[in-house]
Amino acid sequence: MPDIFLSYNREDQAVARRFADAFAAEGLDVWWDVTLRSGEAYDEVTETALRTAKAVVVLWSPRSVVSRWVRSEATLADRNHTLAPVMIEACERPIMFELTQTADLCHWRGERGDPEWLTFLEEVRCLVGREAPAALVQRPPPKGRRGGAPSLAVLPFTNRSGLSEDEVFAFGMAEDIIEAISRGVELRVISGSASARFLSGGIVDLQGMAAHLGVRYVLEGNVRRSGDVLRVTTQLVEADNGAVLWTQRFDRPLAQLAALQEELVLEVAGRLRAQFHRAEIERALKKPGDLTAWECVMRSLAAYRRLSPEALMLGLQEATRAVEIAPDYGLAVAVVAEAKGLVYYMLSPDNPEEAERIREQAERAIELEPDNSIVLSTASGALHCVGFLDEALEAGRRAIQLNPDNEFGYFACGTACARLDRTDEAIAYFDKEETIAPGHPLIWMSMLWRAIAHIRAGRWDAALSVYDDILEFAPDNATPQMSRAICCARLGRMDEARAAFALSRKLEPATPLPLWELRHGRAYIGSPRGAEFISLMRELWAEAEVTA
Repeated sequence: MPDIFLSYNREDQAVARRFADAFAAEGLDVWWDVTLRSGEAYDEVTETALRTAKAVVVLWSPRSVVSRWVRSEATLADRNHTLAPVMIEACERPIMFELTQTADLCHWRGERGDPEWLTFLEEVRCLVGREAPAALVQRPPPKGRRGGAPSLAVLPFTNRSGLSEDEVFAFGMAEDIIEAISRGVELRVISGSASARFLSGGIVDLQGMAAHLGVRYVLEGNVRRSGDVLRVTTQLVEADNGAVLWTQRFDRPLAQLAALQEELVLEVAGRLRAQFHRAEIERALKKPGDLTAWECVMRSLAAYRRLSPEALMLGLQEATRAVEIAPDYGLAVAVVAEAKGLVYYMLSPDNPEEAERIREQAERAIELEPDNSIVLSTASGALHCVGFLDEALEAGRRAIQLNPDNEFGYFACGTACARLDRTDEAIAYFDKEETIAPGHPLIWMSMLWRAIAHIRAGRWDAALSVYDDILEFAPDNATPQMSRAICCARLGRMDEARAAFALSRKLEPATPLPLWELRHGRAYIGSPRGAEFISLMRELWAEAEVTA
């Protein structure tokens, strides 16, 4: 019985040897396929070693994530509670392992004193010894622990032009950004004046400020002139370690600055909110345990980067955990309703009783926090998924009324209007959403509904253009690939249609035709385009079956 089974792709053998040697140097017994003796049956010996190993160390790389053998070995190890995954090269892990604590040793070249290696080694030792270190035991968090949404300190912007008129602009820019950010997402913002006292000779004591003010992130910025342009540069910093998470430059013509100042503030705030959302998701995914309800909500949203059946069930699982932690947390209740709604919409046959239960859960979320714009827009999404479109639109409009900078409110209204054939109104809502939140990690879902609105209006060319844009954000998502195939077929571009159709089937091979028809039938319910869309899908499916 080996201590460690090493799972890897053969193209990563040099890196695997580095791990095998390092584990052996620590007195651990390692099995990997180079230890096979001549004459031994490969499959039989490998399976025995995999099933009896105390720890299965899986080396994730762009090559191993697509290896059927490595994925199977990781799945069995996860089932047997022996999995110890590690990243050896940046890649997107299989969806079922995205929420599994994974060591990051992409940088490691075998140094025995490397802190990250020593931490991972201790985890493996404890797994082999069947005793996890106290820091890694995932205890359920206390009931009611909602957890903190992101907190931000905005430092006074620096005037690098040296001109007095730019000093006034720099001060006003920081204050205007604070106001705009505060309206957009659940975010506690500390003003520039409160954080200014931590400046010492122009240098900020980030850790001291973060501890004193209780903030997670810091926004720094400066303004300066470059010819006839005023340039604003901002960067978002993680307070506890000084890591720069995002930086961007914004230029505006000096001659038009007065007219464009509000537009500039909104653009900076919108892009910053998108970065907050992304940073909070990544932070929650990396946390090994002791999660708060907020962090479970973030992990639920992370799953919707894809709309595959596995991702939807993972999102529902994380949302359910959030409610278990904080049963009266309106946002968690709303996210569970939306997660159930998405599972219903994408995977389940019509069931009026289940639709009514999801509706009641959305209404309960609104009752818990009736003046929370984010809760209202999330509950609107749940109502939309189960077909209560007028109620969804009402909740979305209420969300916007409470907070005109809530991008999710515009998305909620846009999706409801799209299915109600109020196409121009839907497009206007989506335009506003993209203006408020450029670069949002889930913006492609808004684009998906924009394309559906175009098809319902008979604008197949416009829809195809949107699908092309979507695939820049989500190239491995089967849903837009399938819809793009249908658009191409409708426009007579059959070679493109067949290629996109084949790719969508490859990305979601287990989804049968009736389930695809169910999803798209709901998107186009009440529209004559629906029957045409599904007819084209059936033709492509039948052709693919014949040529397979």
